[in-house]
Amino acid sequence: MFGTLNKWRERRTLERHPVLEPAWQHALAHCAPARRLSASAQVRLRVLATLLLREKSFEPVQGLKLTDEMRALLAAHTCLPILNLGLDWYAGWHSFVIYPGLFVPERQSVDAAGVVHRHRHVMAGESWQHGPVILSWEDVMQAGDPPGHNVVIHECAHKLDMQNGEANGFPPLHRDMDRARWSQVFHAAYAQLQRSRAAGEPLPMDAYGLQNPAEFFAVASEMFFEAPTVLQASLPDVYRQLCLFYRQNPAGT
Repeated sequence: MFGTLNKWRERRTLERHPVLEPAWQHALAHCAPARRLSASAQVRLRVLATLLLREKSFEPVQGLKLTDEMRALLAAHTCLPILNLGLDWYAGWHSFVIYPGLFVPERQSVDAAGVVHRHRHVMAGESWQHGPVILSWEDVMQAGDPPGHNVVIHECAHKLDMQNGEANGFPPLHRDMDRARWSQVFHAAYAQLQRSRAAGEPLPMDAYGLQNPAEFFAVASEMFFEAPTVLQASLPDVYRQLCLFYRQNPAGT
């Protein structure tokens, strides 16, 4: 019964609130991973984007005005990771907060002596567990520059990682995936790149991914969609694990 009701609601959303063709074409023009999809996969992405736009709230701040084209582009980026997983993987949070550019949140920490310290860091994106995804629109528009960069996919990867607790680079895996193999592959790749960085060797991915395992998973996910052939060539075992997790093979080989 509930499945039938949900399907009816989805059909009504698609009929009453479609992503219009000009907005969708704008999204494809500015989202290279979506352009590389087959025609049928693009149709499925558009359906997911339409449903996402009704399910989540989009909250521009600091005078930013969101157009239909901007919303469609943001939805397209957001739905790429869950193209073959479904919107249920984004359960537990409800909103995007979008700044015009980089933002500077203030954080507090308390040291062992009980002294409160305030920290301010310039950021392009942030994900809160059970809270919003926060983005810089300027950085949304810089997807693919440099190659492999996509702030929306990065933050959405954190959201997927948080589906089983705090982000730690170990999202909830599918039943047919080997947890030990995932740990082995990601640990080995992380250690390998740490050694390469220490030796002053060029890295195949943004060094930001070496901050911790959660950032490594998020940066690898960016590359998986934005620069799949580079990730496949440089970290083939990581690429294969991400193929299994995302149920996609963007390199097509």
